[in-house]
Amino acid sequence: MIADATATPTAGARRFPPVTQLAIGSLALVVTGGIVMAGNFPNPPALAIPVVLLVGSAFLWALSLLLLSRHPGFAWGAFFKVARWALVAYVVIAGMIEFAFVHNNASGAPLLVISLMLVIFALDVPLSIGFTVARFQEPAPDPNVPRR
Repeated sequence: MIADATATPTAGARRFPPVTQLAIGSLALVVTGGIVMAGNFPNPPALAIPVVLLVGSAFLWALSLLLLSRHPGFAWGAFFKVARWALVAYVVIAGMIEFAFVHNNASGAPLLVISLMLVIFALDVPLSIGFTVARFQEPAPDPNVPRR
């Protein structure tokens, strides 16, 4: 029997918004912007393209978080348990990259743009990792719903 593509999913299957795809798209934009910025150092880089990429990246990240926050029955406990440790690791990585730019005398608007890109970088990966793990976990029972 051939499955109908329009059929409803089975009772155990849950559909999630495209959080991982949006977070990775955000990561791709911010990494591209960082490469454009780093490719011009030590000369002051043109900021138009990196700022557009930064804004696009921030928009995709915020959209993925908004879609996830509106999804009912998500395993937030598992998400925060995993994302917290990934965030620690990526804050350290972003801090080391930031140090490299500061050590190489980046300052002013270019440093601000690269710093904001590093913030998005440090938030994108934990969101993606935490979501990927938590989507396969059973959500905690709602204490306001009576059990049978």
